[in-house]
Amino acid sequence: MTKIHQPDWDRQKRTGFPEAIYCARKSPEQINIIVDDAISRQHPLLLTALAPQIYREINPKLCSQLDYDQVSETAMVGDKAELTRGGIGIIAAGTSDIPVATEVQRTLAFCGYDSTLIQDVGVAGLWRLLDRIDEIQKFRIIIALAGMEGALFSVLAGLVEAPVIAVPTSVGYGVTKGGKTALDSALGSCAPGLVTVNIDNGFGAAAAAIKILQMANR
Repeated sequence: MTKIHQPDWDRQKRTGFPEAIYCARKSPEQINIIVDDAISRQHPLLLTALAPQIYREINPKLCSQLDYDQVSETAMVGDKAELTRGGIGIIAAGTSDIPVATEVQRTLAFCGYDSTLIQDVGVAGLWRLLDRIDEIQKFRIIIALAGMEGALFSVLAGLVEAPVIAVPTSVGYGVTKGGKTALDSALGSCAPGLVTVNIDNGFGAAAAAIKILQMANR
């Protein structure tokens, strides 16, 4: 019988980034098989988009070996990595962006990178960002998160030396609903040194930051 689930256990050796599983639209039974495989191999594994209702249906024996965070809907298999100071700043426009920001932070931690989360510094109250700008300018790389019109991305990228990875979030209503306006804002920015990932893709932003730092540290 052909195996349906084939995790890429050699991904870290090949790409420098460990295996991760996107759990949305996977059944609890499918997740059980993948997690059991990781545990039996003693192989670290990150699970993303693992909704609480699906997590509650996973085999309890497997759940006891998962580090699960409900806010970010992420889980980790394996011992926690020792965190090293990565010089990574996570800048969130509002507290509504925290679930995605926490996915960023958990992904970084899974790979052994420490980070600093600064939240509620959106441009609707620009003084909040300017009050923290001296601290923000010290980061080696910045991951910025914003929904609505995504104005934080251009403003922030125009104030710092570090590269900025924009994460549009699906926070908003009306024309900004679903994060498309924030995505367009990030892609259309005139601020140099700004790149973007897909809507709510905190995992992808963290992976990009890690790869940039790995290459810079060589």
